[in-house]
Amino acid sequence: MMHLGPATRVFLAAGPTDMRKGFDGLADLVRHRLECNPLDGHLYMFCNKRKNRLKVLYWDGSGLWSCNKRLEKGRFSWPELNDTTARITLAHEELNLLLGGIELERTRRKDWWRISA
Repeated sequence: MMHLGPATRVFLAAGPTDMRKGFDGLADLVRHRLECNPLDGHLYMFCNKRKNRLKVLYWDGSGLWSCNKRLEKGRFSWPELNDTTARITLAHEELNLLLGGIELERTRRKDWWRISA
């Protein structure tokens, strides 16, 4: 079972990803495009060009999880890929908003004190 503790970080791969990729293809994207280690226990999220499918790659200590979601209607508000941003870090609350269909660009974070990860 997936457990998201406070030390688990959430990374989005900006821009579209080929959803035909499996465990190894996504792990390769994490290593080379996002410059992270896919076996570090964090969540890595990918979205297709039409922004209606989502994949999550997660290492639980004994193996990789690949979770998928397809929207029947609507689209995810997914960030575009540009020259400076290949990955975006999300807070756990922002992950819930994204999966719930809330546009993250239209929300803002309050100026509360937080420990930066």
